[in-house]
Amino acid sequence: MKMILRKYMSLLGIGSAKIDLILPKETYRPGEQIEAYFLIQGGTVDQRITRIECDLLLENHAEETSRTIEARTILSTRTIAAEELNKVPFTFRLPEVVPVPGRDESYRFKTKLTFDQGTESVDQDWIKIVV
Repeated sequence: MKMILRKYMSLLGIGSAKIDLILPKETYRPGEQIEAYFLIQGGTVDQRITRIECDLLLENHAEETSRTIEARTILSTRTIAAEELNKVPFTFRLPEVVPVPGRDESYRFKTKLTFDQGTESVDQDWIKIVV
């Protein structure tokens, strides 16, 4: 009975696996290659991962809008065991030409881990791109 309850709770996102993009630093230059990794921590039950999406966004805080600069999707059909820790390498080359952020703008990576049941885990990492 306890296992069934855990499974249904993970379908609602409670106790499900979590993702965290681990970046080596916070400040980058246009065209720079980022060597990072995703740290995936299993939840309370085994879950099947279907994909990892990582988007570089330019956020406008004054207007509360965001614009996708570049997007990456890693398709995966693997299971992460309950409480398992897993590292997935991630390489991302920043575009050679990026919009210079205004006073109320900044860049962030938005990472989304999607499971076959449709639940998701989301992570955000703010970075600086200096020209």
